[in-house]
Amino acid sequence: MEQVAFIVWRESIEALLVVGILFTWLRASPEGRRGLPWLWGGVGAGLLLAGALGLVLLGLASWLSDTGQEWFQAVMALAACALVVHMVLWMRQRGRSLRRELETGASEQIHQQRWWGLFALVMIAVAREGSETVVFLYGTVLSSRTEGSAAAMGLAGLGGFALALLSFWLLQLGGRFITWRRFFRITETLLLLLAGALLVLATDRLISLEVLPTLIDPVWDSAWLMGTEQGLGKLLADFAGYRAMPALSQVLVWFAYWAAVIVLLRSSARKLVQPPAANPDHGALAA
Repeated sequence: MEQVAFIVWRESIEALLVVGILFTWLRASPEGRRGLPWLWGGVGAGLLLAGALGLVLLGLASWLSDTGQEWFQAVMALAACALVVHMVLWMRQRGRSLRRELETGASEQIHQQRWWGLFALVMIAVAREGSETVVFLYGTVLSSRTEGSAAAMGLAGLGGFALALLSFWLLQLGGRFITWRRFFRITETLLLLLAGALLVLATDRLISLEVLPTLIDPVWDSAWLMGTEQGLGKLLADFAGYRAMPALSQVLVWFAYWAAVIVLLRSSARKLVQPPAANPDHGALAA
Protein backbone atom coordinates (compact mmCIF):
# COMPACT_ATOMS: atom_id res chain seq x y z
CA MET A 1 0.00 0.00 0.00
CA GLU A 2 2.87 2.37 0.71
CA GLN A 3 3.97 2.05 -2.92
CA VAL A 4 0.52 3.13 -4.11
CA ALA A 5 0.50 6.16 -1.80
CA PHE A 6 4.03 7.19 -2.82
CA ILE A 7 3.42 6.91 -6.56
CA VAL A 8 0.12 8.82 -6.43
CA TRP A 9 1.72 11.45 -4.17
CA ARG A 10 4.72 12.04 -6.44
CA GLU A 11 2.85 12.05 -9.74
CA SER A 12 0.00 14.19 -8.36
CA ILE A 13 2.48 16.88 -7.32
CA GLU A 14 3.88 16.99 -10.86
CA ALA A 15 0.36 17.27 -12.29
CA LEU A 16 -0.52 19.99 -9.76
CA LEU A 17 2.65 21.84 -10.74
CA VAL A 18 1.70 21.85 -14.42
CA VAL A 19 -1.93 22.85 -13.78
CA GLY A 20 -0.89 25.42 -11.18
CA ILE A 21 1.55 27.12 -13.53
CA LEU A 22 -1.07 27.48 -16.26
CA PHE A 23 -3.86 28.47 -13.85
CA THR A 24 -1.76 31.23 -12.28
CA TRP A 25 -0.69 32.53 -15.69
CA LEU A 26 -4.21 32.47 -17.18
CA ARG A 27 -5.76 34.16 -14.18
CA ALA A 28 -3.32 37.08 -14.43
CA SER A 29 -5.07 38.68 -17.44
CA PRO A 30 -8.69 39.17 -18.58
CA GLU A 31 -7.93 37.47 -21.89
CA GLY A 32 -6.32 34.55 -20.09
CA ARG A 33 -9.34 34.08 -17.83
CA ARG A 34 -11.37 33.15 -20.87
CA GLY A 35 -9.19 30.07 -21.15
CA LEU A 36 -9.87 28.79 -17.62
CA PRO A 37 -12.84 26.59 -18.69
CA TRP A 38 -10.61 25.08 -21.38
CA LEU A 39 -7.92 24.50 -18.77
CA TRP A 40 -10.27 22.51 -16.53
CA GLY A 41 -11.72 20.72 -19.54
CA GLY A 42 -8.20 19.65 -20.51
CA VAL A 43 -7.58 18.41 -16.98
CA GLY A 44 -10.74 16.30 -17.08
CA ALA A 45 -9.97 14.91 -20.53
CA GLY A 46 -6.41 14.02 -19.48
CA LEU A 47 -7.69 12.14 -16.45
CA LEU A 48 -10.21 10.28 -18.63
CA LEU A 49 -7.45 9.22 -21.03
CA ALA A 50 -5.31 7.94 -18.15
CA GLY A 51 -8.31 6.07 -16.73
CA ALA A 52 -8.99 4.53 -20.14
CA LEU A 53 -5.40 3.28 -20.27
CA GLY A 54 -5.86 1.68 -16.86
CA LEU A 55 -9.03 -0.11 -18.00
CA VAL A 56 -7.27 -1.35 -21.15
CA LEU A 57 -4.38 -2.77 -19.11
CA LEU A 58 -6.71 -4.48 -16.64
CA GLY A 59 -8.85 -5.88 -19.45
CA LEU A 60 -5.83 -7.17 -21.32
CA ALA A 61 -4.43 -8.81 -18.18
CA SER A 62 -7.71 -10.61 -17.47
CA TRP A 63 -7.89 -11.86 -21.06
CA LEU A 64 -4.42 -13.44 -21.05
CA SER A 65 -3.60 -16.96 -19.90
CA ASP A 66 -1.54 -17.56 -16.76
CA THR A 67 1.68 -17.72 -18.77
CA GLY A 68 0.61 -14.72 -20.80
CA GLN A 69 0.00 -12.76 -17.61
CA GLU A 70 3.50 -13.63 -16.39
CA TRP A 71 4.93 -12.25 -19.63
CA PHE A 72 2.71 -9.19 -19.52
CA GLN A 73 3.63 -8.43 -15.92
CA ALA A 74 7.33 -8.78 -16.72
CA VAL A 75 6.99 -6.40 -19.68
CA MET A 76 4.99 -3.89 -17.62
CA ALA A 77 7.54 -3.97 -14.79
CA LEU A 78 10.35 -3.35 -17.29
CA ALA A 79 8.34 -0.56 -18.95
CA ALA A 80 7.64 1.07 -15.60
CA CYS A 81 11.33 0.86 -14.67
CA ALA A 82 12.38 2.50 -17.95
CA LEU A 83 9.66 5.15 -17.57
CA VAL A 84 10.83 6.07 -14.07
CA VAL A 85 14.43 6.52 -15.21
CA HIS A 86 13.34 8.53 -18.25
CA MET A 87 11.12 10.76 -16.09
CA VAL A 88 13.96 11.50 -13.66
CA LEU A 89 16.32 12.39 -16.50
CA TRP A 90 13.64 14.48 -18.22
CA MET A 91 12.94 16.51 -15.08
CA ARG A 92 16.66 17.10 -14.58
CA GLN A 93 17.04 18.43 -18.12
CA ARG A 94 13.73 20.25 -18.57
CA GLY A 95 12.63 21.11 -15.04
CA ARG A 96 14.17 24.58 -15.04
CA SER A 97 12.45 25.57 -18.29
CA LEU A 98 9.13 23.84 -17.58
CA ARG A 99 7.32 27.00 -16.53
CA ARG A 100 8.59 29.00 -19.51
CA GLU A 101 7.66 26.27 -22.00
CA LEU A 102 4.15 25.88 -20.61
CA GLU A 103 3.49 29.63 -20.56
CA THR A 104 4.91 30.08 -24.06
CA GLY A 105 2.73 27.29 -25.43
CA ALA A 106 -0.38 28.67 -23.72
CA SER A 107 0.39 32.23 -24.90
CA GLU A 108 0.59 31.13 -28.53
CA GLN A 109 -2.80 29.42 -28.31
CA ILE A 110 -4.50 32.36 -26.55
CA HIS A 111 -3.15 35.09 -28.82
CA GLN A 112 -4.49 33.22 -31.83
CA GLN A 113 -7.77 32.42 -30.03
CA ARG A 114 -7.10 28.71 -30.42
CA TRP A 115 -8.81 27.51 -27.29
CA TRP A 116 -8.79 23.92 -28.48
CA GLY A 117 -5.01 24.21 -28.65
CA LEU A 118 -4.92 25.22 -24.98
CA PHE A 119 -7.29 22.35 -24.21
CA ALA A 120 -4.98 19.90 -26.02
CA LEU A 121 -1.88 21.30 -24.29
CA VAL A 122 -3.38 20.71 -20.85
CA MET A 123 -4.94 17.37 -21.79
CA ILE A 124 -1.61 15.99 -23.04
CA ALA A 125 0.28 17.23 -19.97
CA VAL A 126 -2.23 15.74 -17.52
CA ALA A 127 -2.66 12.54 -19.53
CA ARG A 128 1.12 12.05 -19.50
CA GLU A 129 1.29 12.30 -15.72
CA GLY A 130 -1.81 10.15 -15.32
CA SER A 131 -0.54 7.51 -17.72
CA GLU A 132 2.78 7.37 -15.88
CA THR A 133 0.83 6.80 -12.67
CA VAL A 134 -1.19 4.00 -14.25
CA VAL A 135 1.91 2.24 -15.60
CA PHE A 136 3.77 2.64 -12.29
CA LEU A 137 0.83 1.30 -10.30
CA TYR A 138 0.42 -1.67 -12.60
CA GLY A 139 4.13 -2.41 -12.56
CA THR A 140 4.45 -2.20 -8.78
CA VAL A 141 1.12 -3.48 -7.47
CA LEU A 142 -0.10 -6.09 -9.94
CA SER A 143 3.30 -7.33 -11.05
CA SER A 144 4.36 -7.84 -7.44
CA ARG A 145 0.99 -9.42 -6.58
CA THR A 146 0.62 -7.09 -3.64
CA GLU A 147 -1.92 -8.33 -1.15
CA GLY A 148 -4.79 -6.03 -0.33
CA SER A 149 -8.31 -5.23 -1.41
CA ALA A 150 -9.21 -2.75 -4.10
CA ALA A 151 -10.75 -0.58 -1.38
CA ALA A 152 -7.47 -0.52 0.56
CA MET A 153 -5.56 0.41 -2.58
CA GLY A 154 -8.11 3.12 -3.33
CA LEU A 155 -7.71 4.55 0.17
CA ALA A 156 -3.94 4.49 -0.24
CA GLY A 157 -4.31 6.39 -3.51
CA LEU A 158 -6.63 8.96 -1.92
CA GLY A 159 -4.18 9.33 0.94
CA GLY A 160 -1.37 9.91 -1.52
CA PHE A 161 -3.40 12.56 -3.34
CA ALA A 162 -4.33 14.32 -0.10
CA LEU A 163 -0.66 14.32 0.89
CA ALA A 164 0.19 15.73 -2.55
CA LEU A 165 -2.18 18.66 -1.99
CA LEU A 166 -0.57 19.37 1.38
CA SER A 167 2.95 19.02 -0.03
CA PHE A 168 2.12 21.30 -2.96
CA TRP A 169 0.83 23.97 -0.57
CA LEU A 170 4.02 23.73 1.51
CA LEU A 171 6.18 23.96 -1.61
CA GLN A 172 4.31 27.07 -2.67
CA LEU A 173 5.32 28.88 0.52
CA GLY A 174 8.53 29.95 -1.17
CA GLY A 175 10.96 27.48 0.36
CA ARG A 176 9.97 28.15 3.96
CA PHE A 177 9.78 24.40 4.61
CA ILE A 178 11.27 22.78 1.50
CA THR A 179 12.29 24.05 -1.93
CA TRP A 180 11.21 22.57 -5.24
CA ARG A 181 14.81 21.66 -6.04
CA ARG A 182 15.27 19.73 -2.81
CA PHE A 183 11.89 18.05 -3.24
CA PHE A 184 12.76 16.77 -6.70
CA ARG A 185 16.23 15.64 -5.61
CA ILE A 186 14.80 13.60 -2.71
CA THR A 187 11.93 12.09 -4.67
CA GLU A 188 14.07 11.27 -7.70
CA THR A 189 16.32 9.19 -5.43
CA LEU A 190 13.27 7.32 -4.12
CA LEU A 191 11.98 6.87 -7.66
CA LEU A 192 15.28 5.40 -8.85
CA LEU A 193 15.24 3.00 -5.91
CA LEU A 194 11.70 2.01 -6.86
CA ALA A 195 12.76 1.53 -10.48
CA GLY A 196 15.46 -0.86 -9.27
CA ALA A 197 12.80 -2.78 -7.36
CA LEU A 198 10.67 -2.97 -10.51
CA LEU A 199 13.63 -4.37 -12.43
CA VAL A 200 14.12 -7.06 -9.79
CA LEU A 201 10.39 -7.86 -10.04
CA ALA A 202 10.83 -8.32 -13.78
CA THR A 203 13.74 -10.69 -13.19
CA ASP A 204 11.51 -12.68 -10.81
CA ARG A 205 9.03 -13.17 -13.64
CA LEU A 206 11.69 -13.96 -16.24
CA ILE A 207 13.30 -16.53 -13.96
CA SER A 208 9.93 -18.19 -13.30
CA LEU A 209 9.37 -18.30 -17.07
CA GLU A 210 12.82 -19.94 -17.42
CA VAL A 211 13.96 -17.13 -19.72
CA LEU A 212 16.62 -15.76 -17.39
CA PRO A 213 19.02 -18.31 -15.85
CA THR A 214 19.63 -18.08 -12.12
CA LEU A 215 23.38 -18.94 -12.46
CA ILE A 216 23.63 -19.49 -8.70
CA ASP A 217 20.49 -19.72 -6.59
CA PRO A 218 20.67 -18.46 -3.96
CA VAL A 219 23.87 -16.44 -3.74
CA TRP A 220 23.24 -15.93 -0.03
CA ASP A 221 20.51 -16.42 2.55
CA SER A 222 19.92 -13.43 4.81
CA ALA A 223 16.38 -14.41 5.78
CA TRP A 224 17.59 -15.18 9.30
CA LEU A 225 18.73 -11.56 9.61
CA MET A 226 16.06 -9.72 7.64
CA GLY A 227 13.22 -11.37 5.78
CA THR A 228 11.00 -9.75 3.17
CA GLU A 229 7.60 -10.44 4.72
CA GLN A 230 7.37 -7.54 7.15
CA GLY A 231 9.14 -4.58 8.70
CA LEU A 232 12.29 -3.08 7.23
CA GLY A 233 12.91 -6.08 4.99
CA LYS A 234 9.53 -5.69 3.27
CA LEU A 235 10.09 -1.94 2.88
CA LEU A 236 13.48 -2.53 1.25
CA ALA A 237 12.01 -5.26 -0.95
CA ASP A 238 9.20 -2.99 -2.14
CA PHE A 239 11.30 0.15 -2.66
CA ALA A 240 14.81 -1.08 -3.43
CA GLY A 241 14.51 -4.66 -4.73
CA TYR A 242 16.02 -6.36 -1.67
CA ARG A 243 15.86 -10.15 -1.71
CA ALA A 244 16.80 -12.35 1.23
CA MET A 245 17.74 -15.23 -1.10
CA PRO A 246 18.58 -13.72 -4.50
CA ALA A 247 19.80 -15.51 -7.58
CA LEU A 248 23.17 -14.42 -8.95
CA SER A 249 21.52 -13.15 -12.14
CA GLN A 250 19.31 -10.83 -10.06
CA VAL A 251 22.33 -9.44 -8.22
CA LEU A 252 24.16 -8.84 -11.51
CA VAL A 253 21.12 -7.14 -13.07
CA TRP A 254 20.68 -4.92 -9.99
CA PHE A 255 24.32 -3.77 -10.05
CA ALA A 256 24.18 -3.24 -13.83
CA TYR A 257 21.08 -1.08 -13.36
CA TRP A 258 22.75 1.21 -10.84
CA ALA A 259 25.91 1.45 -12.94
CA ALA A 260 23.79 2.53 -15.92
CA VAL A 261 21.83 5.03 -13.79
CA ILE A 262 25.03 6.63 -12.49
CA VAL A 263 26.39 6.97 -16.04
CA LEU A 264 23.11 8.50 -17.28
CA LEU A 265 22.90 10.96 -14.38
CA ARG A 266 26.48 12.11 -14.91
CA SER A 267 25.88 12.48 -18.63
CA SER A 268 22.73 14.48 -17.91
CA ALA A 269 24.62 16.74 -15.51
CA ARG A 270 27.24 17.52 -18.17
CA LYS A 271 24.51 18.57 -20.60
CA LEU A 272 23.20 21.20 -18.20
CA VAL A 273 25.54 23.91 -19.43
CA GLN A 274 23.05 26.76 -19.19
CA PRO A 275 23.47 29.05 -16.17
CA PRO A 276 20.81 28.61 -13.46
CA ALA A 277 17.87 31.01 -13.48
CA ALA A 278 17.21 33.42 -10.65
CA ASN A 279 14.73 30.97 -9.15
CA PRO A 280 15.73 27.51 -10.37
CA ASP A 281 13.40 25.55 -8.08
CA HIS A 282 11.85 23.57 -10.91
CA GLY A 283 9.37 26.15 -11.99
CA ALA A 284 7.94 26.98 -8.59
CA LEU A 285 4.90 29.16 -9.01
CA ALA A 286 5.06 32.85 -8.36
CA ALA A 287 2.06 34.33 -6.68
